[in-house]
Amino acid sequence: MEVDLTNCEREPIHQLGHVQSFGCLIALSPDWLVLHASANTEEHLGIAAQDMVGNPLRSYFSDMALHEIRTEIQTLSSPDSVGRCYDLQVRDGDERHFHVAVHRSGQSIIVELEPVLEPGRRKDALPQVRGMVERLKTSRDVAELCKNAARFMKALCGFDRVMVYRFAPDDSGEVIAEATAPGMEPFLGLRYPASDIPKQARALYKRSPIRIISDVNDRVSPILPETGTSGEPVDLSLSTLRAVSPIHLEYLRNMGVAASMSVSIMDGDRLWGLFACHHDTPRKLDYAARSACDLFGQMFGFLLTQVTSRSALEEADRARDSHNALMRKLAEGGSIVDDFDVIVDELRRLIEFDGAIGWVDGEFSQFGVTPTREETMALVRFLNTTQTSSVYATDCLQRAYPPAADFVERAAGLMALPVSRSPRDYVILFRREVARTVTWAGNPEKPVEVGPNGVRLTPRKSFEAWTDTVSGHSAEWTAAERQVAEAIRITLLEVVLRLSDAANADRKRAQEKQELLVAELNHRVRNILNLIRGLVDQGKSDSSTVSEFTQVVGDRIHALARAHDLITSATWEAASLTGMIETEVAAYLGDKQHRVHLPDTDAIIHPDALSTLALVFHELTTNSAKYGALSDSSGSIEIGLEKQPDGGVIITWKERGGPVVKPPMRRGFGSTVIERSIPFELGGKADISFPLKGVEAEFYIPDRHVKGFESRVAQPAPAPSSTAAKPSASFGGTALLVEDNLIIAMDSEHFLLELGAQKVLTASTVRQALEFVTEESPDYAVLDVNLGTETSIEVAQDLAARGIPFAFATGYGEASGLLEQFADAPVLTKPYDKRALEGALARILG
Repeated sequence: MEVDLTNCEREPIHQLGHVQSFGCLIALSPDWLVLHASANTEEHLGIAAQDMVGNPLRSYFSDMALHEIRTEIQTLSSPDSVGRCYDLQVRDGDERHFHVAVHRSGQSIIVELEPVLEPGRRKDALPQVRGMVERLKTSRDVAELCKNAARFMKALCGFDRVMVYRFAPDDSGEVIAEATAPGMEPFLGLRYPASDIPKQARALYKRSPIRIISDVNDRVSPILPETGTSGEPVDLSLSTLRAVSPIHLEYLRNMGVAASMSVSIMDGDRLWGLFACHHDTPRKLDYAARSACDLFGQMFGFLLTQVTSRSALEEADRARDSHNALMRKLAEGGSIVDDFDVIVDELRRLIEFDGAIGWVDGEFSQFGVTPTREETMALVRFLNTTQTSSVYATDCLQRAYPPAADFVERAAGLMALPVSRSPRDYVILFRREVARTVTWAGNPEKPVEVGPNGVRLTPRKSFEAWTDTVSGHSAEWTAAERQVAEAIRITLLEVVLRLSDAANADRKRAQEKQELLVAELNHRVRNILNLIRGLVDQGKSDSSTVSEFTQVVGDRIHALARAHDLITSATWEAASLTGMIETEVAAYLGDKQHRVHLPDTDAIIHPDALSTLALVFHELTTNSAKYGALSDSSGSIEIGLEKQPDGGVIITWKERGGPVVKPPMRRGFGSTVIERSIPFELGGKADISFPLKGVEAEFYIPDRHVKGFESRVAQPAPAPSSTAAKPSASFGGTALLVEDNLIIAMDSEHFLLELGAQKVLTASTVRQALEFVTEESPDYAVLDVNLGTETSIEVAQDLAARGIPFAFATGYGEASGLLEQFADAPVLTKPYDKRALEGALARILG
């Protein structure tokens, strides 16, 4: 049989309408009437196919058999699921036993029956498969895994030859592992063109994991009738007995194969390859044995995914190590061009190449065998047409960039790492030309031959190795090398960011940082959101009312914000421990802050550790104010700091003169933070006790979190107030609020109304704010500095010209650069609360 090439893409290979002779097939309508039956049912069941069509199945099958089949149908979990009944007596009075497979096909049910080859001798292959899988788990890589799997599959099915056949990205295939009977010609290493396994066949392999041909010369039996009432043949895509294309049978005969079996290898949802099994003589494989092969194929797919995932993780580890090494070596500054030798040395540990070029800001650096500077300048123009945000790699540069033929002996292959966007800068790796020989199973350029009826698709008749020597190519860049290069590219982007020109305007610098630090920013924001979610969740246990819950969570968030302000004021450098404590005490205790005594020695703590300590001291301070030494008018707190021989620091907290202390009856979130956060997050120690005279705590901070020590300049403590606390100020009139975040705007508007504003005008853009200023003439204003793609400076200038007082709000530590012309305007640092807003308004309104 020949297939017209014009229709080969639509050849319905899953609806050939014939079944192999080693079993028979019945298609049932939903009411269990027989729609179709294969012509060999009389041979196997003693019933003519034409007699079965249109009659209920119960007329022929026993109640017990129908019960088993119905049960299997009930368990089918997906349209492609196949149920199996082993060693089933189908008809009353008939001693023969059958293996039965059932699956759904549209609205019909396909029942396939195969005579049991050795009745009463069914062997449970599960223990054997389990043992094979356990052995495969020890494989170190894909090559070893496939080599062992081929041997195990051969032992399982008994075929003369078992190959592991892997599909390439272009759908050609290669035999990468093989197990054969003695004396057989090896196929290992042979490549087969994509046309050998058409697209339709590959799609079918994904749906139906196992296919067997017991005898390539066996007769096939048609299905009667050929079509149903709709005029369409029954869909046999999932049928094990379905006859295959005569072209495929001729293909096997040309190879000298009498029987074959294929088992799909799936890597997730992708058809990775096949177990291709060949036998020199006809071979019937029992259904139970085939099921074992099917199971082995599925388990192999799982192991393959594990091995490839493990390899990917190992590559990720190597890339991370390289990232860390580069960041250490480039930590002292310079540029990519200045440190090009360091970058090249690190890349050579991970990727093989013959030469490298750095092209950054028009500067040219060179290592090894590369194109010239002039050739590189033209090449960069070509690279500028490729994707900006990923590595570009090719093993045949002249195919994509024809001028590369002039220097193919120096640079046949290329891998380019973009390390900026504008201007386009690159680190480029080159590989020399290598002569590459591909061994094909027959000439891949001639899969089509002229048949007796013209141009037709006919099976190749020659399977002798045909070699193809390819020139103009370098060694291929592997997927692992591309992943490593992508990781290094991101590392170099970080270096470019760190070394960006400090003289650029603030907005341009902020935009560059936003573009180059988006991954790091996303990581930090997610951590902060997770931390806040934890504070909210845990705050429930420390609060009995909604108001108390709001106060507790708000105080904790502001404690963290104050610590971050201290850190960011030093551009994310280490900061003063006593300064953090002073900030927390001043914010929370007010007039009581003079009762907290700080040490003369200060410790400079790294940013991440300072955030943890801020939450610890916030909890200590609030607990003391509520229940301890600061809860009355006489108690005090003594904080000590002692440098340790190992470079770490011990911090002590002692409360005296307050009410009698009682140990807490339960452990809330605050107690947990005090006792566990330093050991858990910083690897230090925490010890808290509750003697009657006052709470005492001691914390050890390891040296890796301590940058150094210095003498503290003591600040004069404010005199205690002798009068009662003054009531909150009231700020009437009309307030203008400029804020582009709806949630923050709603909170701030609520604060302003509580502070006495009769009317709040809320604007989210400069244009809207200016209209409010012109039409409403507000009495005072609060301006968010950054409004998406614009700033509120123009609004501030208009307000200043009109003599309307205002305060700024910002979440940027660098906002001061924008506000130099408004030195007298107070700045609220986000997140701010009602108390902070009240203080800012008091400054501008007197």
